[in-house]
Amino acid sequence: MIQIKMNKDQNLKGYTLLEAFPGVGLVGAMSGSYIIEKLDMEIIGRIDSDYFPPLSAVHDTVPMFPARIYKSKDLKLVLVMSEFAIPPNLSYALTQELLSFARKYGISKIASVGGLPVNKPSDKIYIISIDPAINDAAKKLGITPIKDGIIAGISASLLNYSMDLGIPAFDILVEVNPAITDPKYAELAITGLNKIMNMKIDLEELDKEAKLVEAKIKDLLKKLKEHQDQMGSPSVPPPPDQSMYA
Repeated sequence: MIQIKMNKDQNLKGYTLLEAFPGVGLVGAMSGSYIIEKLDMEIIGRIDSDYFPPLSAVHDTVPMFPARIYKSKDLKLVLVMSEFAIPPNLSYALTQELLSFARKYGISKIASVGGLPVNKPSDKIYIISIDPAINDAAKKLGITPIKDGIIAGISASLLNYSMDLGIPAFDILVEVNPAITDPKYAELAITGLNKIMNMKIDLEELDKEAKLVEAKIKDLLKKLKEHQDQMGSPSVPPPPDQSMYA
């Protein structure tokens, strides 16, 4: 159903896998796209499925698969992203494929970024982790571990099933207004990643880049819906403003 296809074999032992799929507030999409740009990350593969929409994302005149895998050798970081909302019925299969990938390549940690829908967002940064050491370190850095609640989607499944592999996993979450897409959400999320992963991603140009990402993804979703309406498809993935993922 879902396959990860690499351009060539890679040595990713000890890398962190960062999941940055679109979700509520477009936190993952904006954060992931900005990180890719700032780190000049290399495309090393793609995620493929006959259940994915028939899209080709064109960047700088180059057509690309809409779900891609990137690598930063310097930061030992692998980032997975897509330019469409992952249908909820594919969450389990995609999670299992990502975990198989993590096991095969010796990934040492799994991370996600996402949004928590609220009416009046604050600037707080939250974390959920299966590893007490990560929670303890986060608290010292001003990141608040979530004690009770529910999250959903790929990030939730990765947290749950990573325990089976013994791979430490965590999810950085920021509060968002589901009706508004604000680059500030991505700024907070990357600030959290900078702290917990000891990265130094410059946030100076994030506002401009995030707005471009927002416009691009909303345009892709609009075109996808138009295509599916023409084809008479009964199932259209909800736009990322809706609370598909926490």
